Amino acid sequence: MSQTLEATETVLFPATVITVEAAASTAAIRLLIVDGHPLVRWALSHISGDAPDLQAVGETSNAADGISHVFSLCPDVVTIDCSLPDGAGWQLARDLRDRYPRLGIVMLTPTDSDDLLFRALDSGASAFLSRSASVHEVVSAIRHSAVAASAFSATGLAQALRRRHEARDCLALSGRERQVLELLRDGRSVPQVAGELYVSLSTAKTYVARLYEKLGANNRAQALMEAVRLGLFDGHGVLAG
Repeated sequence: MSQTLEATETVLFPATVITVEAAASTAAIRLLIVDGHPLVRWALSHISGDAPDLQAVGETSNAADGISHVFSLCPDVVTIDCSLPDGAGWQLARDLRDRYPRLGIVMLTPTDSDDLLFRALDSGASAFLSRSASVHEVVSAIRHSAVAASAFSATGLAQALRRRHEARDCLALSGRERQVLELLRDGRSVPQVAGELYVSLSTAKTYVARLYEKLGANNRAQALMEAVRLGLFDGHGVLAG
């Protein structure tokens, strides 16, 4: 792992970016590890060798046990592998955030792409790290999450936000295209879009085709996924202003 530590930006929900220097608590931070990779679990469970203020209290490889372990072990922070064997890492983060607002949640991902970063933000995570992060970065993220669970921290967050805003500004959907996008999100068919907008079927098809072209999509699913990637929808599925 690289030992280079870059500046870490933090965003307080929903979108205020600040810089945070996370401080360790005087009491040991209780850490639960939910990860499908045995080597990662081993490394995290032995991280107290580098950080005596951290105490691994449990580990598991699946989301179902993760929920029960949080209830029984009362950790301060949980690290979650986004690609758990049962495929429920992101949903586990969201469920835990809804149930335990003060729980620190650190999402671990294979890479540090913008898409994964924003997915971690939307899931309610406290911090986002790729598996290539240094021990220093991992410890800092855990400490941050223990004292600021409701603030999101990630290296390169400000740059990722800027890239998302630039892409969204370049897209510049018209008012009509935004209406069409909302109707597609709601599951409307093209004939239903025509009926809702009081236009002919051929006109509705033109609207949908133009929207797909702007989003670089070939179908509804691709269009909605690209809209989410660009931040056109907020965490509740509402089209952003």
